[in-house]
Amino acid sequence: MKLKIGIIGCGGIANGKHMPSLSKINEVEMVAFCDIEIDKAQAAAEAFGSEGAKVYEDYKLLLEDKSIDVVHVCTPNSSHKTLTVDALDAGKHVMCEKPMAKTTEEAQAMIEAAERNNKKLTIGYQNRFRPDSQYLHKATQRGDLGDIYYGKAQAIRRRAVPTWGVFLDEEKQGGGPLIDIGTHALDLTLWMMNNYEPESVMGSTFHKLGKKENAANAWGSWDPNKFTVEDSAFGFIKMKNGTTIVLESSWALNSLDVDEAKCALSGTEGGADMKNGLNIHGEDFGTLYTKKIELENKGVDFYEGETVDEAEVEARSWIDSILNDTEPVVKPQEAMVITRILEGLYESAKTGKAVYFE
Repeated sequence: MKLKIGIIGCGGIANGKHMPSLSKINEVEMVAFCDIEIDKAQAAAEAFGSEGAKVYEDYKLLLEDKSIDVVHVCTPNSSHKTLTVDALDAGKHVMCEKPMAKTTEEAQAMIEAAERNNKKLTIGYQNRFRPDSQYLHKATQRGDLGDIYYGKAQAIRRRAVPTWGVFLDEEKQGGGPLIDIGTHALDLTLWMMNNYEPESVMGSTFHKLGKKENAANAWGSWDPNKFTVEDSAFGFIKMKNGTTIVLESSWALNSLDVDEAKCALSGTEGGADMKNGLNIHGEDFGTLYTKKIELENKGVDFYEGETVDEAEVEARSWIDSILNDTEPVVKPQEAMVITRILEGLYESAKTGKAVYFE
């Protein structure tokens, strides 16, 4: 038997990530599609649906279908909590796109719904499944870097503001680059450290370049009047054990030091960074060394090596966790800590004061 999947939200992230990845997994079939723009749901069903796939404009009708085992929530951030809780209460396992929610309270409600229904819940942090992330995680968990006490989470674009959908709408998204791409960099950093106990945060947000008209941008100029979120955000995060993390995120920054969903780590035995590939550095026999990790498997004429699609690996891992009744790689409790930190950084930016957690 195949797991039957329903897709709620048939926009960019569903078409660019979720549905293409699921379509490559033999053990699943997408049987239902829902979007408030019914044409998008119909197009998705035609492109990715099984024979007789159903199309809905109202997600509650999709959830009434008892044959559906799994739901993927691919909608704006403001709806994550409601859709996820309703799907879990309807007896479905849920993959919710990142970030988990706009607030910690919403994220907690999602976890409680998963627990009371004995269903699996995961969040779409696909960057954990990149080859460099997988390698570095194995190294950090083995103790190669020793006690990691400093980290840098980076998600900086020079000019790449998403101008479609609701990305620029603070009410629907909860924020700009911090909650959109900064969340990925923070997830990687915490995962490498295996540290989910924040003590305090201090944050700053800026709406500087977003006010410019006819600005250079990868996806065309944005409308300054619709740009209601920050264009850059930076944070200082202190964990309970003293570990410190600096978080940088921007869609538009006058900087050539750009990188997205990357982290750098410093520990007592060594360090690592993801700049221009994965580098691990340390000291042996009184001498410093730097190892550049080769992950592309090239080196043979006429063979470019195998490429890894992290979205496909993520989907495969998620489906396997359901079929084998194991924990998903991205645990909702971890994702909730990310939401808690991001919420604290936004609050700090508004008040100008540090936010302390209990």
